[in-house]
Amino acid sequence: MASSETHYVLPRPAFDKPVKMLIVLSPYYKQIAEQLVAGATAEIEAVDGFHEIVEVPGALEIPTAIGIAERMSNFDGYVALGCVIRGETTHYDTVCNDSSRGLTLLGLQGLCIGNGILTVENHEQAMVRAEAAGQNKGGGAAAAALHLIALARRWGSSRKGVGFVPARDEYQVAGFGSGKDTA
Repeated sequence: MASSETHYVLPRPAFDKPVKMLIVLSPYYKQIAEQLVAGATAEIEAVDGFHEIVEVPGALEIPTAIGIAERMSNFDGYVALGCVIRGETTHYDTVCNDSSRGLTLLGLQGLCIGNGILTVENHEQAMVRAEAAGQNKGGGAAAAALHLIALARRWGSSRKGVGFVPARDEYQVAGFGSGKDTA
């Protein structure tokens, strides 16, 4: 049983300046959602971070909400929280796959996202994973986002123009292409 396994957990990252996180929550299963949020907010607050919570109707809307927030606000990272429980139709597969795919695509664009959307067979499995005092998957999702933010800050501040300079920039530096006659 997965609940009896132990896993290595990275040490919590430290930050020079506070992080600002958006938790995007689908509260479809309210009791499960509350536990996920409790775990996520505790993890964010443990690094003296700030968070805001927005609710969306379902797991499929979570990536869209994160994409909108990224374009229109100034969050350092995102925590996706929700729960999808298998039902009698293939809709479960669509919701699980497409919400995960959406988050992955956003992450590959450089967004720092922790995926805490539970995909389970039944309510009991969901509760075991969601409980903040148990498996704490909400806290784990927030921790994942925090680690990505730490990496982004580490690598983002070290850019010093490594790589090729476009030819047009070289010509402008030398006085070419500026509209001035250098001859």
